[in-house]
Amino acid sequence: MSSGQTPDVIVVGNGAVGASIAFELSRRDIRVTRIGRETRPYAASTAAGAMLGCFGEVTTSLLASEHGRAKLDMDHRARRYWQEWDELLSEQSGDADSLFSAKGTFVLLNSMGSAPVDSGNFRAIESTLKEYDEPYETVDPEELDWMEPNDLSRSLRGMYIPGEHAVDSHRLLVKLDQALVKAGGRIVDAEAAGLRTENGRVTGVELVSGEVLHADHVVVAAGARSLDLLHGDELADVRRRMPPMVSGYGVSALVETEDRQLPSSVLRTPNRAFACGLHCVPRTDGVLYLGATNIISPQPRKLAAVGDLQFLLGCAVDQLHTNLSEAALLSVQVGNRPVPADGFPLVGPGGVDGLWLATGTYRDGLHQSPLLAQHMATLIEGGEGRFDFLSSFTPVRAPLSGATREQVVTTAVEHMMATGYEYKWNVTPEWPPRMERHLRRFYSALVEELHPDFTPPAELVAAMTGEIRETLTRYYDAWAR
Repeated sequence: MSSGQTPDVIVVGNGAVGASIAFELSRRDIRVTRIGRETRPYAASTAAGAMLGCFGEVTTSLLASEHGRAKLDMDHRARRYWQEWDELLSEQSGDADSLFSAKGTFVLLNSMGSAPVDSGNFRAIESTLKEYDEPYETVDPEELDWMEPNDLSRSLRGMYIPGEHAVDSHRLLVKLDQALVKAGGRIVDAEAAGLRTENGRVTGVELVSGEVLHADHVVVAAGARSLDLLHGDELADVRRRMPPMVSGYGVSALVETEDRQLPSSVLRTPNRAFACGLHCVPRTDGVLYLGATNIISPQPRKLAAVGDLQFLLGCAVDQLHTNLSEAALLSVQVGNRPVPADGFPLVGPGGVDGLWLATGTYRDGLHQSPLLAQHMATLIEGGEGRFDFLSSFTPVRAPLSGATREQVVTTAVEHMMATGYEYKWNVTPEWPPRMERHLRRFYSALVEELHPDFTPPAELVAAMTGEIRETLTRYYDAWAR
């Protein structure tokens, strides 16, 4: 498409989700302009380990509701697309190197977590693998190549999931850029300020520079900052009825091992302490990805806090390989996961003609991106969409329930306690039960005061601030009966 042509679709956002949607639309001969800063500040994708995890991400809380089960089905279906997606991007980008950087995943249960969270999630992963008849095998962690943890942090149990790989997120984004341009799409290195509307229909996007780009359809896939673009009188009502989002700010690191030796597979713990577990992913030429922290923040963050990096590297040295203390620190990466107020994605029509959203994917966006690209492109073409399990996740919706109020409070307590154990707190035996009782009373009162019916996910309960409380209250009031 030449720069003088008006596009059919503008995609705002150039992380894995936005870039995949733009490419999929272009290869269907739809004129596309993609907007986003070339440096991708605040994006989750640039800091991602890019584990194609479905079963490795399973938690007890995910299995507790039909909406959580729908999200699991979404992840399971998305995993099937990656081999074809890798081959397609190699062909369309002109870069024949595969995206895959790790073969299979080892899930490790070590002595650093808590029984309710780590052991519970380890069992949930294993039971879900059996339910889906997915191949896996039990392994002895002491027999794994490469790993040399501190004896006090050693793994006690392990399983190998041969069907869960990882890709190089940086290479993925470069290939998506190349493939989009070769397919005729246009890339605009700029920041969007907001959407333009007229007579109840989206007409384009205004850039921070003041320039306005026009199109019949706009897809907002800007991660944690997506809903900030929906301002103005005609969009105020639909935004009020969408789940607001906060940022799951996370820090990861790339290191070069001293002997340049790497594991061949992903090594990870179950999800724990509100995060995606400790994990390492081999890249190339002795480079190892270490990740990742997850801290709920009302606003996206651009820079890493020293304490978060210190915690991540300390965990990696203790739990993965003690000689990582001698590794060279190549880069520190910061990402912002889009975390909706009810914990579930915002995918589909945005409540105003011509507006579409693909965001709120939390820690699964990169993994789900090929599936979301095909689903969104089909919707924009006028089709019914390809996946029934996405129908619950329409952006304009009342809060979805991921668990009962009691389950949410219990999860918040368990994960807060697990955080203490992971930070190696030194407390006498009588204190943990006392702290649990206090936290349970505090969180129970908090959610009761917040709303009589709606309960946010445990992450938001534990991270509640005045700003988050006000945002949730406005959303809940929009759906008050």
